[in-house]
Amino acid sequence: MPFYYKINEHLADDRRIAQKLLDLKAGIRKAKIPERSVEDSLMLATWNLREFGNSKYGLRDKEPLYYIAEIISAFDLVAVQEVRNDLSSLKSLMDILGSSWKYLITDVTIGSTGNGERMAFLYDTRKISFGGLAGEVVLPSDKKNLTDQLARTPFIVGFQAGWFKFTICVAHIYYGKGIAVDPRRKAEIENLSNFLAKRAEDKYAWSKNMILLGDFNIFNVNDVTMAAITKAGFVVPKKLQEIPGSNALKNKHYDQIAFITPDQKQLEFCEAGIFDYFEYVYRTEDQQLYTGKFPDVTVRPDELDSKGSLNKYKTWRTFQMSDHLPMWIELKIDFGIEYLKRKTILPE
Repeated sequence: MPFYYKINEHLADDRRIAQKLLDLKAGIRKAKIPERSVEDSLMLATWNLREFGNSKYGLRDKEPLYYIAEIISAFDLVAVQEVRNDLSSLKSLMDILGSSWKYLITDVTIGSTGNGERMAFLYDTRKISFGGLAGEVVLPSDKKNLTDQLARTPFIVGFQAGWFKFTICVAHIYYGKGIAVDPRRKAEIENLSNFLAKRAEDKYAWSKNMILLGDFNIFNVNDVTMAAITKAGFVVPKKLQEIPGSNALKNKHYDQIAFITPDQKQLEFCEAGIFDYFEYVYRTEDQQLYTGKFPDVTVRPDELDSKGSLNKYKTWRTFQMSDHLPMWIELKIDFGIEYLKRKTILPE
């Protein structure tokens, strides 16, 4: 549970924050996001937090940080993309989450395509233990050809939750041209997926369970960019494939969570989904509450409304929260009964 002790009931804005937090809590229950358990399951999420740090609008103030913390606290482990070089917002967020929450981050990826971004994992140490493995992915090259590295360096880490030991890699794939199949985007997904699949098969792999997640900028689950993940051997749970979209407009399949395990039968996918926080905070009907806070800003074509005009408030609120919705999945991690059953049988 996040810490709310800095909310001051004598301030009108803080009273609004308190009420919106109550609305958000009710929304999480309404969305049927399973409550976190101590032993039974792992609540895993991925979330691209738009320019989380030094954004076009500067650092986030405390209001969105409270809302972001409330959402993150519904999960055990969250992979975060677009953390910027200024970590002030991240540190403020961690203060709200409390001392049981820790983070692991990469350095920023230098260069124009890197966009000054970091990858991060936020996790509750009461449930998740860091296994000691952490590294930025560098794709191998052969003697004749150099392999192009990814625009933003992926981050791979080893964790354990209950019986479930796993390696997890977060990525933010190149966007490029606003088309369904950008050649570089497709190549990045293929190269990364194939590399990780081979790592999972290596006899010295930290864990044979490999999770790949993050923002892949996939437009549609039927695109070749999506096929690049599954052809490598990764499985995307059916419930995630059926989601209309994970961006704020719910019309693109940018975010994905995929798995490779030595025994797919043992890895049990329970529930999965996305959470649309804009139904509860920074709602369309709340625009008058924030009058004067959203100046002009240059945006992408996909942020224009159906009439081709810009709704400044709807754009501004994505810099307070994000233009992506958190995608989540519940995984069973208590295999004690299955393990004991195997122990009742004498090996041949």
